[in-house]
Amino acid sequence: MGLREECGVFGVMATEPTDVAGISYYGLYALQHRGQEGCGIVVNDDGVFCSHKDLGLVNEVFTADTLSRFPKGTMAVGHVRYGTTGGNSRNNCQPIEVNHQKGRMALAHNGNLSNAAELRNELELTGAIFHTTSDTETIAYIVTKERLRTPSIEDALSAAMNILDGAYSLVLMSPQKLICARDPYGFRPLCYGRTQDGMYVVASESCALKAVGAELIRDVEPGEILVFGKNGVVSRKEHCGKKNKQLCVFEYIYFARPDSVIDGISVHGARVRAGRILAKAHPADADIVIGVPDSGLDAALGYSRESGIPYGIGLIKNKYIGRTFISPGQSMRLDQVRIKLSAVEECVSGKRVVLIDDSIVRGTTSGRIVRLLKEAGAKEIHMRISSPPFLHPCYYGTDIDSEDNLIACRHTVEEITKIIGADTLGYLPVSALGELAGGQGYCSACFSGEYPTAVPKDTRKDRFEQRLSEVKKKDDR
Repeated sequence: MGLREECGVFGVMATEPTDVAGISYYGLYALQHRGQEGCGIVVNDDGVFCSHKDLGLVNEVFTADTLSRFPKGTMAVGHVRYGTTGGNSRNNCQPIEVNHQKGRMALAHNGNLSNAAELRNELELTGAIFHTTSDTETIAYIVTKERLRTPSIEDALSAAMNILDGAYSLVLMSPQKLICARDPYGFRPLCYGRTQDGMYVVASESCALKAVGAELIRDVEPGEILVFGKNGVVSRKEHCGKKNKQLCVFEYIYFARPDSVIDGISVHGARVRAGRILAKAHPADADIVIGVPDSGLDAALGYSRESGIPYGIGLIKNKYIGRTFISPGQSMRLDQVRIKLSAVEECVSGKRVVLIDDSIVRGTTSGRIVRLLKEAGAKEIHMRISSPPFLHPCYYGTDIDSEDNLIACRHTVEEITKIIGADTLGYLPVSALGELAGGQGYCSACFSGEYPTAVPKDTRKDRFEQRLSEVKKKDDR
């Protein structure tokens, strides 16, 4: 088990009807690294919504024929999904669409609510019927409920934010407006920009803005609501400043694309700093520094620059195999690491290697990579990790849901070194995380155990599926 991405959200608003579906496609393609289970796009054609959602990668779900069926429109919302709550089914693909008494709404969400179970239970007791098992539908219900008693959709969203707790970066579309919001902690990134012809674009990362020709204007502030409409952009900040900023620091270490800028901090620059810190904290007597593609490469460059040890390309990634790769039957017993990664023998043979990766979860993958390099002739492997040890589960969108699966909870650094077959092992110090985040507030609960919100009572990823199963058993009696 390796770390899984979260989700990516995208929205666009044009001044005239145009191919907003095509623009969303390229935006989602740039965000593909954030979620590879499923994706969806909803287009607004003068108040009429047209959508397509399914399991699979962006280029699998949206073929040329599929995209051609979308009408031109002035707005669109898109989403790429990796579910940290709810099963992997088409029903859980986003954006979620809602028809209610005051109109229509499409909603895309990145994050995890820490009070999702309590809110869902309250809604079900008032007669709400859920069609998915993701907490995004809970958000949609609450926004809809508030919309029935507020004068505008942005007022409804603001009222909903008084109820929601946890991580959420949202893009919401009504017949007349495109709206985005970021939770008061700022757990998950969200930014917006503008193209030369006046289109506004909202995305989880700035790399998606560049992909569609938009220039980054700024990040959405924690707690801020932005309303894109006929009057331009209106900022609402009634929820800003209510909480201390808690951006997930792992965005800089692993999740985000290195060419993105999050809250004014270059992701590439943060990873290079992590490598430099590692070189100071855990020096090694070695001949070459290599990184595990892709998120270990920038940190390896930083380690090389700080240590003076030459940087090299020691591992090649098969870029045609995504996380949806279907493994063969167990009878073949193929090592998926060997299918995804290949060692460059000329680079590592006979050398003492510093190997940089972003994390160790169970240790299985790390052990296979070390073995791969030693089989290629590496004399020594000095493994360096550009994050601290994972010791606690995450409740805000990262798929780390059980301490039972975390090798650092059961073994010392020395024991882990032996288990993975490395000669030495060093982690990024927890005290160094602030340097990666540029001195701004960040969440490091998965490393420190210090959670900024109340911990959910039921932390199972499939908790809503389990509830449905329990209800079915009662009905069958």
